Amino acid sequence: MNQGHKSLLALIAGLLAVGGCANTMNRLTEVDSGPGLSHIVNPTAREDYRPVSMPMPPPQMALDNPNSLWRPGARAFFKDQRAKEVGDILTVSLKLEDSAKLENSTDRQRDDSEDTGVPNLLGLEAELTKVLPQGLNPASAISFANAHKTKGDGQIDRKETIEVTLAAVVTQILPNGNLVIMGRQEVRVNSELRELLVTGVIRPADIAPGNSVVHTKIAEMRVAYGGRGTLSDLQRPRWGTQIWDIVFPF
Repeated sequence: MNQGHKSLLALIAGLLAVGGCANTMNRLTEVDSGPGLSHIVNPTAREDYRPVSMPMPPPQMALDNPNSLWRPGARAFFKDQRAKEVGDILTVSLKLEDSAKLENSTDRQRDDSEDTGVPNLLGLEAELTKVLPQGLNPASAISFANAHKTKGDGQIDRKETIEVTLAAVVTQILPNGNLVIMGRQEVRVNSELRELLVTGVIRPADIAPGNSVVHTKIAEMRVAYGGRGTLSDLQRPRWGTQIWDIVFPF
């Protein structure tokens, strides 16, 4: 083996070490058996575990009233399971069917011309004739001519459909009693991560008895649905191409 082959092998070994040698070894051990299941462990004992911090209502002091059937601060005799406090969870049902079709055609043409003469300029028109090498015609000292023509065709044909159900959390109670909600969902399949984010404002009266609300009852709704990963990277132009498309003037 010559020196060139040794250098090539060293380079390949280095790339494997940097690019995930452990993953490669794991795949080799799974030949003819498939991926193995992980062991059941305490989730809080994992190195990547992080406690969840969510908005919570302020603590309330419970008053002892043994001679009454009513609990202090209760809104009804039977407890309502619908979301009403900060930190409560409710179900949001999204069923968006959006379509738009627009056609636009523009045809514009314009011709402009203007002649300006200086018959008398305080007696200096004769001196200007001497200074200018081509001479000066006082009757037509300045002449402009412009021709513009614009033609453009545009067409938009868009159709989007999103149908999904997710859980949201009450993050704020407005002074008028309306609830601000936010729901976020992430699903990773292989090397592709799908993200869904929903925010908005709802009325407590619009929450169904099953503790759910439809998207038509959400005011100031914002929905972001997208993904990132191997497939998304292949469909997205490289950052150099994106910058070139922005700064290139033609």
